[in-house]
Amino acid sequence: MYKSLTSRAARQPLQPAQATTLGRRHVHAPVPFDWKDPLGSHNNFTEEELAVAETAESYCQERLLPRVLEAYRNEEYDPKILQEMGELGLLGATIQGYECTGVSSVASGLITRAVERVDSGYRSGQSVQSSLVMGGIDEFGTEEQKEKFLPGMAKGKILGCFGLTEPNHGSDPGSMESVAKPHPTKEGYYSLSGSKTWITNSPIADVLLIWAKLQETGKIRGFLVERSQCPPGTLETPKLPHKNGLRASITGMIHMDSIPVPHAMMLPHVEGLRGPFSCLNSARFGIAWGTIGALEDCISRSRDYALTRRQFKNNPIAKYQLVQKKLADATTDAAFGIQAALQVGRLKDEGKVAPEMISMIKRQNCDRALVNARCLQEIFGGNAVSDEYHIGRHVSNLFVTQTYEGQSDIHALILGRAITGIQAFV
Repeated sequence: MYKSLTSRAARQPLQPAQATTLGRRHVHAPVPFDWKDPLGSHNNFTEEELAVAETAESYCQERLLPRVLEAYRNEEYDPKILQEMGELGLLGATIQGYECTGVSSVASGLITRAVERVDSGYRSGQSVQSSLVMGGIDEFGTEEQKEKFLPGMAKGKILGCFGLTEPNHGSDPGSMESVAKPHPTKEGYYSLSGSKTWITNSPIADVLLIWAKLQETGKIRGFLVERSQCPPGTLETPKLPHKNGLRASITGMIHMDSIPVPHAMMLPHVEGLRGPFSCLNSARFGIAWGTIGALEDCISRSRDYALTRRQFKNNPIAKYQLVQKKLADATTDAAFGIQAALQVGRLKDEGKVAPEMISMIKRQNCDRALVNARCLQEIFGGNAVSDEYHIGRHVSNLFVTQTYEGQSDIHALILGRAITGIQAFV
């Protein structure tokens, strides 16, 4: 028999006064519904996390939002943005020491949520700097490497990029062709050759975290390549223009032709795909928060538009059922997405997170943000074509977030493997 969780004393009949009190407690909601925070997630954040969120939100709305339209139209990214973020402690925020702020994973998620509420491209630049490069150095680098790079990167004075994806191998990094072999003339150096593509920040990066296979063993290792130390003709990082999304970030390729890299610039504490995947998981966690920020901006703008746009006997279109359903669906998914990201963030800080949890929230939040943003776009009718309404920009960006750092179908296979124990990739 199952044991009751209720004590004998608690099973005694309620006295009339108790029953009346408890009844009154549940007759009416204690607080009004807040459409901006439907499930009251702010009650689950610490004071420090709320302060971090306020700092990030104020900066993003006051400094980033006014310039995003021109940046998106012209495909221009201002590297000073990372310096501005660094001055506020928004880069590598979870790292302890090295002039980083050392906040919780949830606080870092709130930062990416605030940044992506303005634009996914801005969040991409910040995420690459913080999670992929700084996070990789912090987790797998030597003390000398950390001291050399992390303080400058935390201030946005040293810019980084993460070189994993190749022209012939996107979702299959294990087949990468970039290779590191002993340098033929420089003892104590590797010679690094190969190409990478769709690399955020590569045209402006001072340090490039490159993943390549050792010729001797075939093992994948990480290398810190300093642009200033590359001989002429060995490193090229051309910009990839004419993007349909993430136009406010800068994306490029990496071409390496026998770059000499000191042995001391190889990350010593990891080999194989565990290295890049660990970095990617940290970034994917931020994306799960960030995409909800983009969706929340879509909800706010759609609500404002629906309340002011009048049609059919001068009624605000917010009066009509189809519009209200779109807003209800999007608001629900945004609220659920934040709660899921919050739960995973708490587990992450407790050392209890499984990689599949991050795959789940990255996939779900990216997918639902994209689906709902596309539906909300319909509220604007033909006006959605104008970038001044911002909604079309978010939709284009969210397609990219659903695709990169593990396309949603790939994350479905990761989850499927965890559920069934069967590998579906091969």
